[in-house]
Amino acid sequence: QVQLQESGPGLVKPSQMLSLTCTVSGGSITTNPSPWWSWIRQPPGKGLEWMGAIDSEGKVYYSPSFKSRTSISRDTSKNQFSLQLSSVTPEDTAVYYCARGYSYWGQGTQVTVSS
Repeated sequence: QVQLQESGPGLVKPSQMLSLTCTVSGGSITTNPSPWWSWIRQPPGKGLEWMGAIDSEGKVYYSPSFKSRTSISRDTSKNQFSLQLSSVTPEDTAVYYCARGYSYWGQGTQVTVSS
């Protein structure tokens, strides 16, 4: 059973960088073939927003809405993948999820952007 767990600061100041890590257990992020390993967020009162993903070979895909501010990377030695979102504003306040395909999701982590 694949399990994912998000970690990172719950509060980020405006203009700073948001950094989150997803730790995966029960499966390797390098197993091929595999669904993409994604980052998804849900702002308060809004729907889910797919931000981007990394595949089992390390190729990265970004939503056009986030491409200019987002970087996704991985650490295969730790079986983790990470999200960096730069120049955050209060509109980036959301619950951030990591997921494998559509089937396996982390519990989500609340990130608030506020001074």
